[in-house]
Amino acid sequence: MIIQEIIQKSVLKSISYDEYLLVINSLVKENKTTGIQQTEQKINFTKLNASRMRRLDKTITIPKQAISVFQNINKKQTWLVILESWCADGAQTIPILNKIAISTSAIDLKIVLRDENPELMDQFLTNGTRSIPKLIILDQALNVLHQWGPRSEMATKMVIAYKNQNGKIDDAFKKFLQIWYNKDKGEAIIEELVHMSNHSTNYIL
Repeated sequence: MIIQEIIQKSVLKSISYDEYLLVINSLVKENKTTGIQQTEQKINFTKLNASRMRRLDKTITIPKQAISVFQNINKKQTWLVILESWCADGAQTIPILNKIAISTSAIDLKIVLRDENPELMDQFLTNGTRSIPKLIILDQALNVLHQWGPRSEMATKMVIAYKNQNGKIDDAFKKFLQIWYNKDKGEAIIEELVHMSNHSTNYIL
């Protein structure tokens, strides 16, 4: 039950998308990040990511077929995202998740700033870098239905395909980022979430 208590506390202290925008905009003005260790690179990422979120807020569209899938979710879900303002994937992911959430009353998007919840971070972020945002999809009783991160199956396929054609993994990852931020418009994210919604399997806590 320890995990359940951590999740309940995390949901209570989480913020909405609009509140998160206020946080990141204030950080940009103050030349800061949400990270404990604030570096010039992280500060620059925060500024860049604020710009990316503004762009995606205006340009991202969710396909009608995908919207219908999310609208068919008949039981309330909480989508709890752990991230930092300087996290590059967060700038791409959060506006898309927000547009999905506002398309249906069944989804409630909540955001947890990483440094304000180390317990949740330690429990769910085991990828090593701890810089990638994590989406934890919860049912009405706040049990974990799914865990998902933006560098998941679709991203892996894109990088492997490019690497197989062109050789270097570093070049593959750079190419992937260009597609992810500039061309993809969130299609890979939406595809995977639709697939997840159509093949829901509960996780046992």
